[in-house]
Amino acid sequence: MIKVLIYEDNTQLRDVISILLNGTDGFEMVGAFANCSNILDDCDALKPDVILMDINMPGCNGIEGLKLLRTKYSDIKVLMLTVFDDNNNIFESIRNGANGYLLKKTQPARLLEYIQDAQSGGAPMTSSIASQVLKMFSATHSSVRHDWDLSEREKSVLNLIVQGYSYKLIAAELFISLDTVRSHIRKIYEKLHVNSKSEAVAKALKARGQ
Repeated sequence: MIKVLIYEDNTQLRDVISILLNGTDGFEMVGAFANCSNILDDCDALKPDVILMDINMPGCNGIEGLKLLRTKYSDIKVLMLTVFDDNNNIFESIRNGANGYLLKKTQPARLLEYIQDAQSGGAPMTSSIASQVLKMFSATHSSVRHDWDLSEREKSVLNLIVQGYSYKLIAAELFISLDTVRSHIRKIYEKLHVNSKSEAVAKALKARGQ
């Protein structure tokens, strides 16, 4: 059972997502709020596995809420759910520890898949968002290749991480074992001096001077 917490100031959308989650086996909506001003208290009480986080909310916006959450919780998965697909919001979300970035027009069935993917270690993004992230990431290669000293295989693995692939999907895509994927990712983290997939992507984007 995946416990989901929602922060969304659009009442209609919040209700639709709540009905979707409560009506689907394997999901439990533990709370739904119009803003994330009390996110730490909410998480203390409700123990969510995954948070769906709007960005443009009154009081405390989603990126501010994400920053606050990460001061205490590093294991709760956060999917930004928004109408914004501009580079600045994407970068700020990833840089501050978001596990995925989805547009609100995402179909309900896909939303459920994305939540499951995040819970299992993936970094889901709506295809148009993934495309933008890849463009930003690709622009960093020439300037950071020497500093990071990544092997070609490590670059391939990092590229798939940016696209939101889980460890299992990376193994299947590159025809290597899961243990080999983990080994490559450990080396990537060491070379980039980071501790998570979101930090690795954020560092790649930051190197571009965003």
